Amino acid sequence: MQLLSTVKTTIQTGQQEAIKQVNRALIDVYWQIGRHIVESQQKNGWGKSVVEDLSRDLKTSFPNQTGFSARNLWDMRRFHETYKDFPNLRQLVAEIPWGHHLLIMQRAKEAQERQYYLQATQQFKWSRNVLLNQIKAKAYERQLQLPQHNFKETLPEHIAEQAEETIKNTYSLEFLGIDEVMLERDLEKRLLQQLQAFLLELGYGFTFIGSQYVVTLKEKQYRIDLLFFHRKLNCLIAIDLKISSFKPEYAGKMNFYLELLDEQVRLPRENPSIGIILCAEKDVLEVEYTLRNSNKPMGVSEYQLISQLPEDLKDSLPSPESIKERLKNGNHPSS
Repeated sequence: MQLLSTVKTTIQTGQQEAIKQVNRALIDVYWQIGRHIVESQQKNGWGKSVVEDLSRDLKTSFPNQTGFSARNLWDMRRFHETYKDFPNLRQLVAEIPWGHHLLIMQRAKEAQERQYYLQATQQFKWSRNVLLNQIKAKAYERQLQLPQHNFKETLPEHIAEQAEETIKNTYSLEFLGIDEVMLERDLEKRLLQQLQAFLLELGYGFTFIGSQYVVTLKEKQYRIDLLFFHRKLNCLIAIDLKISSFKPEYAGKMNFYLELLDEQVRLPRENPSIGIILCAEKDVLEVEYTLRNSNKPMGVSEYQLISQLPEDLKDSLPSPESIKERLKNGNHPSS
C-alpha cells in the first residue's frame, strides 16, 4: 500500500507538471501571435482586415485545432499589448490559463488590479468561476482598505516581508462573512445559504421548501439548489445557482427540473412551476435565443456581489440596526 501510494503521488505530480508545461507553451504561443500581429500592423500599416484574413488562413492550415477565431486573435493582440510593458509579470502570466486571462483583461482595467488577480489566481489555484466571483465581490478594492501595519519597524526584515505579503494576499468575500481560500463547491454552498436567507427576508410570499431538493426519475436522483413555494403566485419556484456565466444548457436542465416538479410535486390546484437561473453574468441575446422556444416559465438573472443596496430595495429590507437588535435577542434575521 505504501508503494502504491508513492507511485500514485509520482504519477499525479507528473500529470500536474505536464498540464502546467502545456499551458505555458500555449500562453507563449498566444503571446507570440499577439506580438506578430502588433508588429506587422505597425510596420506595414495594416488595418483590422489583416486579423480576419489571418484567422481564415490559420483555420485552413490547422483544421483540427481551435482557438484561431478572429475574436481570439484580437484577444491575443490585446494580451500582448496589456503586458508587454511589464516584464516582471511575464513568468506569472505564463502560469495562468487563457480563460483566466480573458476574464482579467475584460474586468480589471488597472495594471495593479490585474497583477493582484494574477497573483491570487496563481497562489490560491482559483478556478475561473471562483476568480469571476472574487472580481464581482471587489476583492482588489477591499484589500486596498486593509489596515496599516508596523511590521517593518517591529519585525526582522525577512519576516516582515512575509507578514506584509500575508496581509496583502488576504482575499475575503465580505458578503459571505468568510476570508479563507474557497473551492467552487464551498463558494456555491455559501451563496445558496445567503440567497435563501435573502429571499425569506424579503417576505414577498416566498415559503422555503428545501435546499438541494431531491426529485427522481426511475432510480436516478436530481437535486434542485433551492425550492420555494410562492403564496401569491400559488406555484413552486425552483432556483438553480450557477457561479459561472450563463450557458444555454442551463435552461435545458431547468426545463427538466420543472417537468419533474409539475408531474411529481405540484398539486392540482397550483399553477405551473417557475424556474429562475441565477448566473454570475449573462449575454442578453444568448438568453433570448435560448428561452425563445421553451414551453416552461423560467427566467435568467445575474446576481451582484455588492455592499451597497439599490435605492429601490432599501425600504424593502430591515435596517442594519433592526437586524443587530434581533440577533442580540437570539433571533435569526430570516426567522
